[in-house]
Amino acid sequence: MKSGTASTEHVPVVVIGAGPAGLTAALELARLRIPVLVVEADGRVGGLAQTIEYKGFRFDIGGHRFYTKIAAVRNLWRSMLGPEFLRRPRLSRILYDGKFFNYPLKPINALMNLGLFRSITILASYACVKLRPVHPEVSFEDWVTNRFGRRLYRTFFATYTEKVWGMPGRAISARWAAQRIQDLSLGTAIIRMLTPWLKRRPEKIVKTLIEEFEYPRLGPGMMWEAFSREIERLGGRVLLHARVSNLVHDGRTVTAVEIDHDGNRFQQPASSVISTMALTHLVRSLGPATPDAVRQAAGGLKYRDFLTVALVVDERDVFPDNWIYIHDPTVKVGRIQNFKNWSPDMVPDSSKTCLGLEYFCNAGDEIRSLSDDQLVELAKAELCAIGLVDPARVLDGTVVHAANAYPIYDDGYAAAVQVVRDYLGRFDNIQTIGRNGTHTYNNQDHSMVMGMLAARNLLGEQHDLFAMRPQDEYLENGDEQCDSLVAADIRQLASTQPLLPRPVPRHAYAGQLTPTP
Repeated sequence: MKSGTASTEHVPVVVIGAGPAGLTAALELARLRIPVLVVEADGRVGGLAQTIEYKGFRFDIGGHRFYTKIAAVRNLWRSMLGPEFLRRPRLSRILYDGKFFNYPLKPINALMNLGLFRSITILASYACVKLRPVHPEVSFEDWVTNRFGRRLYRTFFATYTEKVWGMPGRAISARWAAQRIQDLSLGTAIIRMLTPWLKRRPEKIVKTLIEEFEYPRLGPGMMWEAFSREIERLGGRVLLHARVSNLVHDGRTVTAVEIDHDGNRFQQPASSVISTMALTHLVRSLGPATPDAVRQAAGGLKYRDFLTVALVVDERDVFPDNWIYIHDPTVKVGRIQNFKNWSPDMVPDSSKTCLGLEYFCNAGDEIRSLSDDQLVELAKAELCAIGLVDPARVLDGTVVHAANAYPIYDDGYAAAVQVVRDYLGRFDNIQTIGRNGTHTYNNQDHSMVMGMLAARNLLGEQHDLFAMRPQDEYLENGDEQCDSLVAADIRQLASTQPLLPRPVPRHAYAGQLTPTP
């Protein structure tokens, strides 16, 4: 860890960030006996997939299912935790107007909860749109309306979508809806209800409806803590509370990384750098010699923030779901996690429940301006307003903020990322991976594959990590690049990854569209 001269063979690869991508890359290198140092600004490993512990209660930042189609990733997960890696049932529903609705919507359940009059108007709305569909089908609102009717769109889709993304459904591209909610419509939901045998046919199961997933007994952080221990057992280092302030380079090669740790700044020689930090911060760390155009492009990349208000409730059972979606427009909370239902061991006392109320926000908006105490009070009031919990039953609460949680795909993001990518391509020993390292909205298995391939690149392989985007095909150069990571399997990542909504093209409505916030 001391700066100064060192023989090349002992100069470590510096991995910036101890999330799933960085830890996977570091583990691959440590297993190959390549010196590696992981530098993490937080006090915990796991990044957005870490587990927070508060007075014995554990909770996620968002709830992280462990689901993948990649055998190499699945086998690695299982080998790290063994019997501590649980198989859990999934139950998630919509809470609207004080009633629980199955998700995806099941007609009988929905119609009974909505009542006769409202159900008739929804069915009539669906019939109308079948006779006169929206054309052209440009926006998320258009796409959902054509498949569920305008009334059902307003009831079950509009409010939640606007809470999460901070933009109206008419401003989001229909392409996102087609990818995100594919194969679902009111008509297909009715067919599924009337023909339950379809549900048992694997080829008929909609990919968004996975009914089971794997999960560490003590939360996702348990997995990444196991990764960290294994890296150190193999001779690598994981340094927490350490922030990268500068990359020392000559314009082509990074020779050292400046690290702030415990009030001290030192230079760590680096043979190579694998970065998972946001591209905005990475470009800033490259110093004033970076061209203005690159700095402007990186500074223009936008993110949506996220925060969890965890409340300890003096009740054994609040609801049976892993999580519920809150479609009530009168409250700001978007989703509520019940961590006890992810794993019973997430709570130290089975007579208590820990709920995580999730809020989506932007820098400078109303939610971000509230203090933690105010957020706890807001969460308690909203639990009461939607009829879930009496505030008097809430014993305690805490707040966890996650900045830059969702990279935003706005009109200019692709061009900005390309400018940054072209500049980083001048360096022969920098790779960027993970959600923030590539400005890609993805799941942890996708980030792990990036980490695996980044490690292989240091051994002479040539994988284009920026090309591995969730909505695209992967590894277009063919199977010969992949070894134990079969290219055909890696391409399946596309069907397991989340997608960020893209804005409607500006020309689509010839100026009739309200600009996206």
